[in-house]
Amino acid sequence: MASTKDIRRRIHVVKNIEKITSAMKMVAAAKLRKAQEQAEAVRPYADKMREVMSNISASCGQIEHPLLDVREENSVAYIVIGADKGLAGSYNSNVMNKALGDIYDRDPEVVKLVLIGAKAISFFKRRPYEIAAEFEPPGSGVSFADIREVTRRVRSMFESGEVDSVYLVYARFVSAMRQDSTVVKLLPLSAPPADPDATRADFIFEPEADVMLGTLLPRYVDTQMYQAFVESQASEHGARMTAMSAATTNAGEVIDSLTLQYNKARQAAITTEIMEIVSGAEALR
Repeated sequence: MASTKDIRRRIHVVKNIEKITSAMKMVAAAKLRKAQEQAEAVRPYADKMREVMSNISASCGQIEHPLLDVREENSVAYIVIGADKGLAGSYNSNVMNKALGDIYDRDPEVVKLVLIGAKAISFFKRRPYEIAAEFEPPGSGVSFADIREVTRRVRSMFESGEVDSVYLVYARFVSAMRQDSTVVKLLPLSAPPADPDATRADFIFEPEADVMLGTLLPRYVDTQMYQAFVESQASEHGARMTAMSAATTNAGEVIDSLTLQYNKARQAAITTEIMEIVSGAEALR
């Protein structure tokens, strides 16, 4: 059995861990509230953007635009949104494995990666895929300015013919306990299909509908990327809060177990001392 001194030292270490994980849980919870509010706020905007695109698409029919150019997939790009930090449970590994599962059947020679976050970069640097670009994830509060550099890069790759398709891999936020790793096709774009059952107003477009749709397509790419960034940020904070909550609970259970061991060891030591005193007293008689 370990000595009481060793057990006290272990209890001290675990209590420090408990304090750290508890503090990290509170920080993650505060960040999650802000990120969740942003994620919930952007969804109506993204839905309205799709509705507007659908209305315009129904009005102008087929149009030609570089972002709508469908080609045979001889080369593809994957945008993978990870985190800069760990201690978020299985958040990073789930996103990376989702991306790896989608890429696995492709020849590594035709895959180019656009990686966001230190965890994504370190994961794929050990794998046989070309890393076309690396970006740092934005801090708290994502803005359109944060994502435009990424969209500018992937649009350039697609429009120049460097890649024939672009896929986006991120964690869609459902709740603090659940984040769904998702793969969506970002490019080439297909204008959202018109709903045949929807009642449509008779719009007068200025400029023409096809010109307006061509102008909105890059904005539509920005919107999809922005939503993915916001969802990823909320997912990361939710996963970290859940992981730190579990770690705090586990630390508390370890402290209880060590405290029980300490009390037993202390009781055994006291009993031994009493027996030695009694034995010494008997020997002096």
